[in-house]
Amino acid sequence: MDIYALIGHSGTGKSHQAPILARQYSIEYIIDDGLLIKGNQSLAGRSAKRENTRYGAIKRALFKDETHAGLVKDKLAEISPGKLLIIGTSRRMVDMIAQNLGLDLPTYYFTIEEISSPESIETALTIRAKTNRHVIPLPTFAIKKDFPGYLINPLRTFFALPAAHKSEAALERSVVRPIFSTLGSFYINEHVIHELVDYLVRNTPGVKKVMHTEVENGNGRVCINIDLSVDIFSISEKPIDSLLKEIQNTVKEHVEYQTGFYLDQVYVYARKLHVDEASLKDKNKMRSIFN
Repeated sequence: MDIYALIGHSGTGKSHQAPILARQYSIEYIIDDGLLIKGNQSLAGRSAKRENTRYGAIKRALFKDETHAGLVKDKLAEISPGKLLIIGTSRRMVDMIAQNLGLDLPTYYFTIEEISSPESIETALTIRAKTNRHVIPLPTFAIKKDFPGYLINPLRTFFALPAAHKSEAALERSVVRPIFSTLGSFYINEHVIHELVDYLVRNTPGVKKVMHTEVENGNGRVCINIDLSVDIFSISEKPIDSLLKEIQNTVKEHVEYQTGFYLDQVYVYARKLHVDEASLKDKNKMRSIFN
């Protein structure tokens, strides 16, 4: 399967432009905001725009829910498409979607700036900022049952087909106001991340204490630094680097699932080695560690 990706910031018109890009490259199937789409049909999935919170919408769009991802995986296995287009806000996001659906990473990456004019992008951003309207690349009749009370209007667009075709084709899209947009903004306090990390790590065999957790959020990257005190005797059968790697994987998986964040990296450091007084007096134990 040839996998393509279309990348652009929220509100830049990706879903509006996606069908045009798909037609140009003979791509029949699109993954967008939790849905598997072919032409005027939603084949599987659930729209992220139906979620009650932005947090839930992010998880839905990333296919973090195993049942949701499983339905789309099964449909993809059934139809076995030759080409697929995945839409996302960043390369990291489309790669994560591909991984969660058991697909290879995209081979071809397009940015919205490559396929849309600066004027069109600016217009899309202005409309999003003023009205919070979102486009779904499906006709109104295909999604009406999923958006009772939230449908705004259909949007019909004509575009020229490749040179081999003489006629024009029409693609209908739908403009919706997501359910979560009517419920206010959703924020996750950094303190919550610290508490979540502490909960995930503190009961791991070999960890004496989570000494410090720091969230770095800058230059488009999100990283977590974790400093630990390690009980050296409780991991005598396991190398410290294996323990740190285990914690690194656990934190990345669970924090991303629980918050919808994309973590670029989780750094875990053993800053202290803990030895209780009784063990210090046990010469055999001490020999087992240092021999």
